[in-house]
Amino acid sequence: MSRADARDATDPTDPTERADPTGLADPADREDREDARDTAGRGRGRGRAAAPRKRRSRRLVGGLRTRLVVAFVAVALVSAVTATALAYRDARTAVLQRTQNAAVNDLRDRVTAVAADFDVPPDQRSLARFAAKVSDGLGARIVVARYQDLVAVSDSLADTEGRITTGLRTAVRTGSGAQFQRVMWRGEPYLVVGMPVTYADGDRRASGLEVFAITHLRAERDDTAALLDSVRSGVVPVVFLAAVLALLAARTVLRPVRELRRATRELAAGDLGSRVAVTGHDELADLARTFNETADALQASDAELRAQEAKARRFVADVSHELRTPLAAMTMVATVLEEDADQLPPDAARAARTVGAETARLSRLVEDLMEISRFDAGAVRLNAAETDLAEAVRASLALRGWSDRVRTDLTEGVRASVDRRRVDVIVANLVGNALRHGAPPVTVTLGTVLAEDGEWVVIEVADHGSGLPPEDRERVFDRFFKADAARTRGAVDDSGQGSGLGTAIALENARLHGGTIEAADGAHGGAVFTLRLPLRRTGEETE
Repeated sequence: MSRADARDATDPTDPTERADPTGLADPADREDREDARDTAGRGRGRGRAAAPRKRRSRRLVGGLRTRLVVAFVAVALVSAVTATALAYRDARTAVLQRTQNAAVNDLRDRVTAVAADFDVPPDQRSLARFAAKVSDGLGARIVVARYQDLVAVSDSLADTEGRITTGLRTAVRTGSGAQFQRVMWRGEPYLVVGMPVTYADGDRRASGLEVFAITHLRAERDDTAALLDSVRSGVVPVVFLAAVLALLAARTVLRPVRELRRATRELAAGDLGSRVAVTGHDELADLARTFNETADALQASDAELRAQEAKARRFVADVSHELRTPLAAMTMVATVLEEDADQLPPDAARAARTVGAETARLSRLVEDLMEISRFDAGAVRLNAAETDLAEAVRASLALRGWSDRVRTDLTEGVRASVDRRRVDVIVANLVGNALRHGAPPVTVTLGTVLAEDGEWVVIEVADHGSGLPPEDRERVFDRFFKADAARTRGAVDDSGQGSGLGTAIALENARLHGGTIEAADGAHGGAVFTLRLPLRRTGEETE
């Protein structure tokens, strides 16, 4: 009988031998890959789930602090989950690789030692002794020895059919070195190593004897599970630390942003001296520096514009004041010429009347300019007194001879504390505007309305002309504005001669009372100007 040699022709630590030589998918390897995919998939799933959570946070809170914290936590969570998956995979692979290498080497060494005194072909009894001797040197591993139809198991009570697969037996029978496979049997992981025993002569022929060692992987499974649990338990402090760091980072970033917001609000409220402290050399510092430069330029421009505006107002006031004296003399001369116009030749009489009319118009324009200058300078004050508004409207119309040309619908008994002269100016300008540029009938309506902010006096002046074009409606209260010839909806004075300042002065007088004037188209055509004044009684506070 020839002694058999159990030595391999290949190194068990060679990477080519670590692959399953049977070409079958290793169940444990599949578990490794599936675990890694599942863990990574959970990490990606959490990353995808974080996006809608962040969108909901933006909808509910919308603050930059919230977005920064959510972003930090999401990145930390994805990183921790990914690191956990990679660590689990690498640790499990290393543990299993070490176990299988040790199992292959131990089985090879033990079989080599026992096979030296083993004769082939064996009988059932000698094959059982061979399996028992091999098992004695391998500890708790179950050893199965097979020779053709003979099978011997070191543990007679062990069921080996479910753990030694057909594929592994085929690989051992057809291969030349040790083969291994990890299997799941009854919910438990096992490593099965098999190797053929060859003759000790030079041709290295297979003796037909095959040896399998079954090793339980419970300890390795418990070690990797404990590692996974420890890594998972470290995710919570990592996420908490990320949230703390995010809050600190958000505070660092948001402090200059809050300062910039404060300064911007102050600047928008009119405080052009508001500035932001520049600290550091980062992008936020550049932004603060740019804001300060912009505020400096805006303050300089505002000061220049205010100075120019003050000069312009002073110029208008000075010119208007200087024109009053020569205009007074011109008015006296024009009055004398108009009185004697009937005694002059026709051409001279026409010229005298023209000079008188234009002189009167120039005088009214100068008076309007003086009034506008007083409004701009803030030198206008109300001389308010208890006034019967219906009587004031009728007196204003009668003074100008408009009583027969204007329809009135005045609510009697409406009394308020107003400046009667300024109300007269408002009514005269609005009614004169309607008579000159609208079409009859012109209607003046007086009433009161009760609103949430108190009781108001409402005076409406309506005509039945062509109405106001939308572009003119927005500019009708501008100074010196005059519309086209079809309906010259510029401001007019109480004589009917348009100066372009009448409605502007009317609006300023309304605002002085705390009211306003609105222009709109009437329901049946024409233009409607609506004066609204707060209904103040005598003794109430007035502006």
